[in-house]
Amino acid sequence: MNTVQIKDEIVTGQTALGIELGSTNIKAVLIASDHSTIASGSFEWENQLVDGVWTYSLDLVWQGLQSAYRALANHIKAEYTVDLVSIKVIGISAMMHGYLPFDVEGNLLTPFRTWRNAMTEEAAAELTDLFAFNIPQRWSIAHLYQAILNDEEHLAKLDFITTLAGYVHWQLTGEKVLGIGDASGVFPIDSAKKQYDADMLAKFNGLAQVTKQPWDLSAILPKLVLAGEQAGTLTVQGAKLIDPTGTLAAGSLFAGPEGDAGTGMVATNSVKQRTANISAGTSAFAMVVLEKALKRVHTDIDMVTTPDGSAVAMVHTNNSSTDINYWVRLFDEFAKALGVDMPGAKLYPLLFNTVLGSDPDAGGMVSYGYYSGENITKVAEGRPMFIRTPKSNFTLGNLMRMNLYSAFGAMRLGLDVLSDEQVATDSVVAQGGIFKTPLVGQKILAAVMDAPVTVMDTAGEGGPWGMAILAQYVIDSAGGLSLADYLDKLVFQNVKATTIAPDPADQAGFATFMENYQAALPLEQGAAQLL
Repeated sequence: MNTVQIKDEIVTGQTALGIELGSTNIKAVLIASDHSTIASGSFEWENQLVDGVWTYSLDLVWQGLQSAYRALANHIKAEYTVDLVSIKVIGISAMMHGYLPFDVEGNLLTPFRTWRNAMTEEAAAELTDLFAFNIPQRWSIAHLYQAILNDEEHLAKLDFITTLAGYVHWQLTGEKVLGIGDASGVFPIDSAKKQYDADMLAKFNGLAQVTKQPWDLSAILPKLVLAGEQAGTLTVQGAKLIDPTGTLAAGSLFAGPEGDAGTGMVATNSVKQRTANISAGTSAFAMVVLEKALKRVHTDIDMVTTPDGSAVAMVHTNNSSTDINYWVRLFDEFAKALGVDMPGAKLYPLLFNTVLGSDPDAGGMVSYGYYSGENITKVAEGRPMFIRTPKSNFTLGNLMRMNLYSAFGAMRLGLDVLSDEQVATDSVVAQGGIFKTPLVGQKILAAVMDAPVTVMDTAGEGGPWGMAILAQYVIDSAGGLSLADYLDKLVFQNVKATTIAPDPADQAGFATFMENYQAALPLEQGAAQLL
């Protein structure tokens, strides 16, 4: 689409907007009707550990969203000389799970408890046994039940619980809904009926501690929305929340709010059965769309859904690239001490490319980039740790390879469970900042996966672009295409991609790294007791 056509779509309000509140960035992406990106804007933020709880303030939610949108709108004004007044359809996505409880007046009853908290072990274990279905600690129902077990005062006032995406969508539209993919991290989903699992709802409501509550679980959960379904319109108040200048008009249609896992599946064209995608950022997750149910319940595997309700096995790790970012900051500080100012766009590739000449086993070094607890490896609190022996080959390339291996270490342990279940995949597509440097991250992940890994040219846009695609699908679903066919035939038909097969030397090196990783885990598990 040329500049004149894009400007016409902006002026006539034919665009789609995706906004994603990720763990380190809030990003807005505006796309044209041909799914190409017109403009984007972002805002950096970080979670805070307040009174032992990982959280974000709701004030910062709106400050960040407005800042990201303002940057996008300014981009459009500068490039196309017009104001962004009308948007046809909008979609909100955010980091999944966690706990946002509200009273009947819409007041938040506790600070937002994010997915990063490992504080619901008792509740998660009891519910997993009750449902014969894995309930991870970060799921909303685990947080709710733990609050019940703790007899927290706020429960008497509870009227509604939701996720971060659901909260923002509610404030913009007045609708208390969730996309089914995001909802699958709130309470288990019956993929056949595409609703909350009725038997599990009954079991939960029948628990002795739950019967004492002044509410029924079904009444306080968000309603479910499938991909392609309209989920409300932008209110006047909502428009001002996005754009306090008053330039943005009300009336935009909305897609159902989704989780970042669902938008990652869309952004990598991985919603069909036997497709898989890997997303790596502050956290990392591997998503495999299943063709048949798993044989057993696994506490390291989350059962969630695609945005159109298909069953997905998810391996989620709380930690991935954060420690890499801190190492890069250290080298940036060193560069500045030498009088060299090197932007991240140059520093990251410079450091990542040293991996290409490094030892396949990372020189015998091992690390755990755990800034928070890690459920798969039974680590309750984060203690980043770097271990080497006197015989380790301590070089820059090996240091960077070690950190890249470590970013996927816990995830590999979860993937081993799916391998034992003989779960089959036809493709693995990766996205995330780790893959922005050509070849390096992709080469490492191919060794981790023991399979070819594909990175698409659109992967840099990530979840916000995927959410904009889901928003556009609300309009285009009238054509009758399923979400999978829509992505295949209309969105990704001409997208360029590169695929890298695993290098046998890297595979052997990563296997050695994982032997060290598992052998030294007791050190990481015990670190929180000592430091």
